[in-house]
Amino acid sequence: MIIKNLLLGTSFAMLLASTSIATVLPEVVDRLGKDLTPMGSQKAGNKEGTIPAWTGGLQGPPSNVTYKIGDRQPDPYPDDKILFTITAANMAQYAKNLGEMPVAMLKAYPDSFKMNVYQTRRSCAQPPAMYEQMKINALNSTISPDAAGLTGALRTIAFPIPGVAQEVIWDHRMKFRGHKVTLNSVNAAPTRTGDFTLYVSQAEAIFSYIDPAVKSFDELNNIWYRYIQQTIAPARSAGNVVLIHDTINLAQGARKAWVYSPGTRRVRRSPNIAYDNPGTNSDGLQVTDGYAGFNGAMDRYDWTYIGRSEFYLAANSYRMAQTSVKYKDIFKPGHINMDLPRYELARGHVIEAKVRPETRHIYAKRKFWLEEDGWFITQTSAYDTRGQLWRVQEQYGQNFYEVPLCDRVGAVVYDLNAGRYLVDSFINEEPSSNYNADELEEKRYTPDAIRQLGVR
Repeated sequence: MIIKNLLLGTSFAMLLASTSIATVLPEVVDRLGKDLTPMGSQKAGNKEGTIPAWTGGLQGPPSNVTYKIGDRQPDPYPDDKILFTITAANMAQYAKNLGEMPVAMLKAYPDSFKMNVYQTRRSCAQPPAMYEQMKINALNSTISPDAAGLTGALRTIAFPIPGVAQEVIWDHRMKFRGHKVTLNSVNAAPTRTGDFTLYVSQAEAIFSYIDPAVKSFDELNNIWYRYIQQTIAPARSAGNVVLIHDTINLAQGARKAWVYSPGTRRVRRSPNIAYDNPGTNSDGLQVTDGYAGFNGAMDRYDWTYIGRSEFYLAANSYRMAQTSVKYKDIFKPGHINMDLPRYELARGHVIEAKVRPETRHIYAKRKFWLEEDGWFITQTSAYDTRGQLWRVQEQYGQNFYEVPLCDRVGAVVYDLNAGRYLVDSFINEEPSSNYNADELEEKRYTPDAIRQLGVR
């Protein structure tokens, strides 16, 4: 069966694919930047006026902030006030715009979990060159019949006008985030009393897919990014290094990963950095393919597009990511300090994944809520094999307006059974992220090179 990409008014009609996907028609692609944003989201606001029209987002540092490269991005909306607060007592009033994650947390922590809702600011943007590339990608990108890979795309989202659920997930994974990136961040798993040990990591990545020198998809040789993560604290874990070469088409080769252990002083292949194996520095509270909402191969699930909806999600998390906000101010018993996240009403896509009968995963079913302007997974829910909701996840993003691009400044995974949670990729007390790390070279991303990095 041929599946066509249909655009009905301002809504997508999403259909399941059994073989291949037809090319998006040029007249449909021509709507990008007109009644659709360049990213493929609805340009107009909603009829109630609670979601405004997209007017370009933040294409650079706004005039009301003082910013220089290397600083933490100041909040461009410092005067915005809380419109209302969603709590366990009034959640029924807002139920139609709540995903499974906030509902579960409001029920689990009725006395302390809340959502402070602010004016919606559609700040996400990408460089103008990416907007032109999106049109090219829309005309040329295809996924394989099993959705295990894609072809024809470069530099940014492959499917601004998606036709099936897997294309939405591909857009989340391969959105523009800069060619060469360095990032320092922390993970922690607070106890029930709020005590925590920080796992501090230095990460760096070269996204070959985004390399402006790459002229065709075939030049990538099936590797879309190379990644190094080095743990620098606590002392017992310092020196552990992970190296990943991530592939685009699973049929042509699975992800390649290596680990250096200072205890053995050896580099070993690590095929278990994938799927439902425990994530690095996660205390067993996150699976590898749950990092950043979802990453890695999609072949263990059947994917369904549920629809578009309006929901309250964490957005423009500038205030929470400032250096003046310390980790001890964020990581509290039960959940993070809910005075800090900013929530906005936004439109997005809802995707469901159910494990295939012939495969296995500790999550039998998962759901994903993606914000439409940034193609950013904001919330997830994961079910165990009994069909019970087990873990929920939330990501906190902002526009790094000096680039510009939308990326996360922290994430949380809540284990509803254990009553514990993992904070992941928070950056408050770390050096600022660098999305223009031109000093990085591919020769560094080899097993021999990471052995030298891991020497204590």
